[in-house]
Amino acid sequence: MRRQRTWLYLLFWTVVSFFTLFPIYWLFVISVKPAVELFSTPEVILSSVYWKNYVDVLNDETLRGYMVNSLIISTGNAFLVTVLGFLACYALSRFNLGGKESIFFWTITNRMAPPAVFLLPLFLLLTQVYRFGDFTLLDTKIGMILVYCTFNLPFAIWTLRPTIDGIPKELDEAAFVDGASAWTVITEIVLPLARPGLAVTLILTWVFAWNEYLLAATLTNFNARTLTTGLSEYVTTTGTEWGVMAAISMFTLIPALIVFSLVQRHIVAGLTFGAVKG
Repeated sequence: MRRQRTWLYLLFWTVVSFFTLFPIYWLFVISVKPAVELFSTPEVILSSVYWKNYVDVLNDETLRGYMVNSLIISTGNAFLVTVLGFLACYALSRFNLGGKESIFFWTITNRMAPPAVFLLPLFLLLTQVYRFGDFTLLDTKIGMILVYCTFNLPFAIWTLRPTIDGIPKELDEAAFVDGASAWTVITEIVLPLARPGLAVTLILTWVFAWNEYLLAATLTNFNARTLTTGLSEYVTTTGTEWGVMAAISMFTLIPALIVFSLVQRHIVAGLTFGAVKG
């Protein structure tokens, strides 16, 4: 019976892995085919590889600029959101603030709202409120980093809350008794223990900012345009360049895979940290 369960377990996850990875494989197949073959009988197993789509993407200076913009915006937003979320969770967890449960619920409501609701208010904020002479935050990397805080910061707070709550308050009290300052307690006691949760928050907020399309397409024009919005430039009235779009999509997977590989050992620990209290 145990051997049968093992085989069933392996069979189940093999099927799940196939359905999960096959779209990525099919995306690669499309990216290494010329336009003529894309509309012929599809071949699951590649007989030849056509690398010109990747060469065109690498030689496109505009697309390289879009990728740099995406890296700067997603990385800057992920670090900013993680730091602010960590400090907010520490304050709400350690201080006896009235109505803190209502504050937590209010923050998550911003995440539950559809992004389209915030398009007009954010546009007016970037063009009118945050105006410095003739300079506005519209179509700037700093502006997009702040815009993504609208959705990623509530998510970071709710992701980090179990992590901070799972760290005993007695550690803080013992450090205060020994003469440590609040900043010392945060940086030398709470921060190292919360590292798994911080890693999970960092990577998830980074992926959200990296993949976002609607806000970037509306609030950027050229200077801060991201790689996801660059895909739409290949859908024209004369046709759609599916091969080039697939090649760009493959390039968008690479940074995400690198980030996951760097913090993968913290992911499981961060997701389960604070789930069970003694």
